[in-house]
Amino acid sequence: MSFAAFTKGQRVALTEEFTIALIQAGDFKDIILMLDNPKVTEYLFFAPAPEEVYQGYFGPIIADITQAIADGTASEAPVAIIQDHRGRFMGMAGLSKVMFLVGNYDVGYQLPEHAWGKGVATAACRYMTAYAFQVLGAHKVAADCYASNTGSYKTLEKCGFIVEGRQVSYYRSSEGFDDRLLYGLTQTQYSQSGVAEGVVG
Repeated sequence: MSFAAFTKGQRVALTEEFTIALIQAGDFKDIILMLDNPKVTEYLFFAPAPEEVYQGYFGPIIADITQAIADGTASEAPVAIIQDHRGRFMGMAGLSKVMFLVGNYDVGYQLPEHAWGKGVATAACRYMTAYAFQVLGAHKVAADCYASNTGSYKTLEKCGFIVEGRQVSYYRSSEGFDDRLLYGLTQTQYSQSGVAEGVVG
């Protein structure tokens, strides 16, 4: 599998129905619209928030990715945008480096409501996990989610992630508090699982 076109900022096939590409400044409006939906932000501890907060977060990421593309290097903290073949925004997924732990990354994904139930999250998570291990040489990729967010933890399990822990009453929710589920996947587990099969690079 090759991620060469993706790292150059080109849009590539994610599945037969969807494409994926590194985030650009023009994608920001779609992200804001997605995060304005209470159903989307129900399981996001960082949202809703004022637009300037999102600009402060995504602005440096977009600048770093733009620079990496210009330099011909692979972004070490990629955020990718998923679209259907008509160009409709179908969500985003990303990797972030874990501070002070070389080779450790967190993976995350968010989808607008119209993209739910179409396999987008699983395909995007699988793609970004493959990028972490195959391009960045990751030792471990981790993720977490609300215990009541069935769609999110099922996505992680479909991508080979293993539940590693549970933090009780970690997140504040509309109904009080919710547990935090911790998932992880090491390079060895990834290599043995075969979850990268079918990933398009």
